[in-house]
Amino acid sequence: MKPFLLMGILFFTIISFSQTMISGKIVDEKNNPVFNANIFIDGTYDGATSNSDGDFSFTTTAEGNQTLVISVLSFEIKKLEIVMNKFQNKTIILKRIATELNEVLITAGTLESGGKSRVSVLKPLDILTTAGNPGDIVSAFKTLPGTQIVGESGKLFVRGGEANETQTFVDGLRVAQPYLQTTNNVPTRSTFSPLLFKGTSFSTGGYSAEYGEALSSILVMNTIDEPDLEKTDIGVMSLGTSLGNTQKWKNNSLSVNTSYINLQPYQALLPDNIEWIKPYQSIGGETVFRQKLDRGLLKFYASYTAANFDLKQDDINYPEKIRTQNKNNNLYSNLSYKGGFGTNWNIFAGISFAKSQNSGIYDVYYYDSSENASHLKLKFVKPISDKIKTSFGADYFYTNFSESVTNFNSGYNSNIFAAFSETDFLFTNNLIAKVGFRFSKNYLLDESSIAPRLALGYKLAKNQQFSMAYGTFEQAPKNDYLKYSTNLQAEKAQHYILSYEFNKDKQIFKAEVYYKSYDNLVKYDTKSPVFNSNFNNSGTGYAKGLELFWRDNKNIKNLEYWISYSYIDTERDYANFPKQATPSFVADHTLSLVTKYWIQDWRSQIGATYTFSSGRPYNNPNETAFMDGKTKSYNNLSVNWAYLISPQKILFFSVTNVAGIKNVYGYNYSNRPNSAGIYKSQAIVPTADRFFFVGFFWTISKDKKTNQLENL
Repeated sequence: MKPFLLMGILFFTIISFSQTMISGKIVDEKNNPVFNANIFIDGTYDGATSNSDGDFSFTTTAEGNQTLVISVLSFEIKKLEIVMNKFQNKTIILKRIATELNEVLITAGTLESGGKSRVSVLKPLDILTTAGNPGDIVSAFKTLPGTQIVGESGKLFVRGGEANETQTFVDGLRVAQPYLQTTNNVPTRSTFSPLLFKGTSFSTGGYSAEYGEALSSILVMNTIDEPDLEKTDIGVMSLGTSLGNTQKWKNNSLSVNTSYINLQPYQALLPDNIEWIKPYQSIGGETVFRQKLDRGLLKFYASYTAANFDLKQDDINYPEKIRTQNKNNNLYSNLSYKGGFGTNWNIFAGISFAKSQNSGIYDVYYYDSSENASHLKLKFVKPISDKIKTSFGADYFYTNFSESVTNFNSGYNSNIFAAFSETDFLFTNNLIAKVGFRFSKNYLLDESSIAPRLALGYKLAKNQQFSMAYGTFEQAPKNDYLKYSTNLQAEKAQHYILSYEFNKDKQIFKAEVYYKSYDNLVKYDTKSPVFNSNFNNSGTGYAKGLELFWRDNKNIKNLEYWISYSYIDTERDYANFPKQATPSFVADHTLSLVTKYWIQDWRSQIGATYTFSSGRPYNNPNETAFMDGKTKSYNNLSVNWAYLISPQKILFFSVTNVAGIKNVYGYNYSNRPNSAGIYKSQAIVPTADRFFFVGFFWTISKDKKTNQLENL
C-alpha cells in the first residue's frame, strides 16, 4: 500500500503546485476602491469579485501568459496580458466611462439614504438620533416631505394614500407584514431594527418597474454587506433590554440583535390613558449572515417577534369598556444573492417567506388570523453600451390569508406573477431617460395588466438638476376586502412628478410637485367591511401637492438640521363614502424641523424635533355636510440628550411632546342619537401626553472606542 500512498501524495502535490494564486486591488483614477468588480481569466471560469476595499484573490490552473478581464458597471472594461506566476498583489486602475449613466440621476419621487448615495437625505444613524423617534425606521421617515402625521396608527401614510398602499422591501424582497400587531388608536411600530441596515430608498411615487403591488409608495431597506468590526452591544432601558453581537471571518460574517420589551414597570411609574390588564410585552431579534463567493455575495436575513398585550378601552357605543387581548407571532426571512457573471452581467436572485399569527379576544368575540406570504425574484442587469443599460426580470407573490371570528371563517389564496424591464438611455452627459414596463397577472382576480413607467433627468449644473417621472401603478385590494369578496379588480393610480434638486457639500435642497389620479378604488355599502357587504370597484380620487426639503450640515459648526414641508390637496370617493371627500388621515399642511447639536465640553449630543400639521377632517353626523369637521392643529416638540460617559458607554434620555400639548387626531361618534337627537362624540387622542425614555448603552470592541452614539 505504501507505493500507492506515495503516488497519491505525489499526485496531489503536483495538482496543488499547478494552481496559481492571482491577487490584487481594483481602484479608480482617484485611488478609491472599486467594489463588486468582476475579475476573471479570459476563456475560463476562474475568477473573483472585489470586496468593499477593492481587494480580490483566486486560484487558477491556467498557466503561462493569459488575459485577465476586469469589468464593472460605470467603468471601461479592462483586459491585461499577464504572466500567471507573477501576478500577485497588483493594483489595477479602472477608468470611468466618460459618459457614464450615473452622471445624471433621476430623483423624482425618491429620497435616498446611506453613505454611498449621491443624494443622501437620511443616513442610517438618523433613524435613531431623531428626537421623538423611538428607534423606529418608519417614525424617522415621517419627518420627510410627502408623509402624514397619523399618530393613532404609527404606520406610514404617503401622499394621500392609506398605509397599505406603501410596500416595504428588505434586500429587494417584499415584507408582507412590516408592522407589529396593535389595536384601535394605539400606535404600532415596524418590526425592524435600524442597526442592521446600511441605508434606505424611500420612494413617494414614480418608482421603478422592478417594484409592484404598491399604489402610492415603496420603502426599500438594504442590510449591511460587510460589517466594519466585531463588537458586542448591550442596552439597559426603561422599557427593557437589548443585546447585539457581530462576528467576522475571512469570507463570511454574522450579526445578531435581540431585545426584550416590557411596559409594565414603566406603566407602574407613569401610567397612560389606557387601562392595561397586561401591558405590552415582546421578545424577538434579527440576524444577518453573509457569505462571500467568488463573484458575488449570498445573504440570509431573518426577523422574529413574539408579542402580547391585554387592555380595556372606552367606546362611545358601549357603557362598559371593550377588552382587547392579542398574541402575535411575526416571522420574516429572506435569502438573496447578488453578483456578476460573464462579461459585465449582474444578477440578483432571492426568495422571502413571512408568517404572521394573531389570536385573542375582542369584546366577546374570539379571533384567530394567519397570513403566510412568499416572494420570489430574479433580475438581470447588463450595459449594452456606454450610453445604454438595461435590466429585466420577473417576480412571483404568494399570499394565504385565513381568519376565524367566533366560528365564522373567511380567507383567500392569491398568486401574482409579474415580469418587468427597464432601460436607461444617456442622450448627453446632462440628459438621461429611463423607460420601462411591468406586466402583472393576478390569478385570484383573473386579471392581467401592463403598467408603463417613464422618467427623465436633466442636469442644469454640476450640483443641480430637474427630474420628472410618470407611471401607472396598481395593487390588489387589501385583506379586509378580499377575505369577504374576490369578485374585485386591482386598484389603480397614475403618478405625475416634477422635481428640482440642489446637492452640494453637505447641503441638500429639493422641491417637488406631483399629481395622482385613482381609479378602481374599492367601495362598500356598510359601516365597515363585513361578510354581507356589497363590494365594487367604482371608487375614484386624486391627490396633488407641493413638497420642500432642506438639509444643512455645513454652515453652523456642530449643528445638523433639516426642514421639510408638505402641502396636499386630495379627495377620494372610496370605502363607504357617500361622495368624494378628503380622508380623515390627511392634513393639508405638514412641517417638520429636526436639529442635532454636538457640545464638545459636555461630551453630549442634544437633539430636538418640532412637528406641526394643520387640522384633519372628520365626519360629524350632527352636521348635514359630509366630512365637514376639522380637528385643531397638531403640535409636538420632542428632545433627546446623549451623554458620553466614556468612549464606549452612553447614557441616553428623551422626552416626546415636552410641552404635553393635548393633541386630537379625530372623533368617534355614537351609532345612534340620544333622546335629544344628538350623536355623542369621543376624541381620539394619544395614548400618553408625554413619553419618557432612559437608557444605558455599552459597546465592547477591540478598538475600545466604537460606541452606540450613532445608534441612539
